[in-house]
Amino acid sequence: MARMLNKVALVVGGASGIGLATARRLAAEGATVFLTGRRAETVETASATIGRGARGLVADASVATDMAAAVAAVRDTHGRIDALVLNAGISEPALLTEETPEHVDRHFLVNVRGPVLAFHAAIGAMGEGGSVVLIGSIADTVGIPHYGTYAATKAALRSYARTWTAELAPRGIRVNVVSPGPTDTAMMAATTDEVRAALVGQIPLGRMARPEEVAAAALFLLSDEASFIAGAELCVDGGMRQV
Repeated sequence: MARMLNKVALVVGGASGIGLATARRLAAEGATVFLTGRRAETVETASATIGRGARGLVADASVATDMAAAVAAVRDTHGRIDALVLNAGISEPALLTEETPEHVDRHFLVNVRGPVLAFHAAIGAMGEGGSVVLIGSIADTVGIPHYGTYAATKAALRSYARTWTAELAPRGIRVNVVSPGPTDTAMMAATTDEVRAALVGQIPLGRMARPEEVAAAALFLLSDEASFIAGAELCVDGGMRQV
């Protein structure tokens, strides 16, 4: 079933993890996919593994000119963006008493300013029937020691999704959030065995999410099957925040 046939998709932060899994799934469902990442080698490898005409663009999501150039590359070849995924983000643990101004600034620069700049750049290329998915986190409503600033940035994205829905609904553009729980990505692999075990112990289904499972949720919200869903948050967390 080609749910994204003839659609043009841009995945910001699509060179690894959840972003790459989403880009791969969109391409498999018929979309023409563009993905961004900061490192040329990673971007080239990601687009090559996807195949199906996927194109990688080297761009820093926190730099306005980079995002404008990425969007221009899509518009120059296809004239529009039908599906936009805002995935670029970082997560670095620190207790409140350990946080530095640089730690706070870095998280808000990448996790909040980045998606806002990317959406500013892309919105002019989107029209009736366009769909946007922000990759959030179930941390947006849960107090998790060491991850206060990260959680705050994800709560900001959840808030933006509500406001952007109200602003863009008259233009026929939908905005939604996919909020994963702990997911088996390279970012999670960088944590200790103790941290991972503690997280899994809180998940009713007894394991972490796979990136492909998060990508499936993003695909649904981006597709026409979700045509009457807007401003919503879809949690992919194995029940961690639900029970």
